Amino acid sequence: MSERPIDRTLTADLLARHDRPGPRYTSYPTAVEFDEGVGRETYARHLARADAAGDAPLSLYLHLPFCESRCLFCGCHVIITPHKHKAAPYLQLLEREIDLVAEHLPHRRRFSQLHLGGGTPTYHSPQELERLLLHLRRSFTPTSDAELAVEVDPRVTSLEHIAVLAEHGFNRISLGVQDFEPNVQEAIARVQSVELTRTLLDASRARGFKGINIDLIYGLPFQESRSFENTVERTIELCPDRVAVYSFAFVPWIRGHMKKLDESDFPDREQKLRLFALARERFLDAGYEPIGMDHFAHPDDELARARREGRLRRNFQGYAVIPADDVIGLGISAIGDVQGAYVQNEKKLSDYGAAIERDQLPVARGVVRSEDDELRRALIHELMCNFGVDVRALELRFGINFAETFAEDLRRLEPLVDEGLATFDGESVKATPTGELFVRNLAMCFDRYWREKHEGDDRPTFSRTV
Repeated sequence: MSERPIDRTLTADLLARHDRPGPRYTSYPTAVEFDEGVGRETYARHLARADAAGDAPLSLYLHLPFCESRCLFCGCHVIITPHKHKAAPYLQLLEREIDLVAEHLPHRRRFSQLHLGGGTPTYHSPQELERLLLHLRRSFTPTSDAELAVEVDPRVTSLEHIAVLAEHGFNRISLGVQDFEPNVQEAIARVQSVELTRTLLDASRARGFKGINIDLIYGLPFQESRSFENTVERTIELCPDRVAVYSFAFVPWIRGHMKKLDESDFPDREQKLRLFALARERFLDAGYEPIGMDHFAHPDDELARARREGRLRRNFQGYAVIPADDVIGLGISAIGDVQGAYVQNEKKLSDYGAAIERDQLPVARGVVRSEDDELRRALIHELMCNFGVDVRALELRFGINFAETFAEDLRRLEPLVDEGLATFDGESVKATPTGELFVRNLAMCFDRYWREKHEGDDRPTFSRTV
């Protein structure tokens, strides 16, 4: 049985109190706090600081936004067109941005992490990807142990794609699945067979990819316990090294295409929780270990080892093993984290292209973190990665008295402690097994921006926490 069991019979009252809109905390402050006053000049200053900060390797993220068709569950920033020639100019702009950023980092060109996300990176032909990677390597060089990762849609990814990526050092791959049930796939416009997924997974493993991940989503239309259990069992049979089981973020006020989904087809909140509890139980019984709030990994996978050793990290690309002090985001909407500042590129292709054509860094907004932001960022990061915070370690790192600094936050935590979702004994804050389901709610107790700006605001901003 699992090391962290979850009671499937959680009361509707508990869910009613705590299943509410809230951040996912891929960053703190979260992206809703980004300000247009932080632009290219700020970014240039922080890149200069990064260049002067030593030779520690960078993390690079490249956003490749194009897709052939739209999946109705998708919350990513994408551009839909079946006409692939229309995407070629974007790759040229991306190459020019790589050159622009590299000019600001003359003494810091090594990277320990490279992530191709989207969109669908393999929307582009193997030859186009190869050209892009060759261009990147003219300016930036991977460390000997670098993690090179790519997100793929098995429906448009060929064996030639896998071969080219492997030849260029890629060793991590994430396969989007979501659900294997035909009626669910049809509802979300993502029809994909088990066989297709297996073929790509086996080919990736044969080419030396490790840490192979499969993405699932719970809370989609027509999902119910028996069918989702079938999806989980089929996933276990495929034997990926890692699995992500994400809560469906229904945000039609941000992604208008989600209005095509009928909310009456969604599982209710109790059923949705049961779907995750079922998945968690099956994956843990199959030998996977829990990683953060929604990932699972084989015990010998690097994520599992990092979790056991307290090295687990989290950024905009998910949970990570090889941390980097500075993250460089490239491409439309990409977010970087450089020397205490988050910066996000222009979201519109026309604005992004116009900046690049003027040889300007295409940053549209961001936030420079304060000392208080850094403190709360560290605390929330520990909660989201390890479900607990070492009070003394935080006090020593930041020179604070925990009880005094977080007096208001701890008052907000008290009801969750009383309900058995967390513990606080003066030495640590920890989520209980049930509280792990509500870890976003625990983090919200320590989120100053939530408390001062968003709590009680009826305007839709965030997805639901469970």
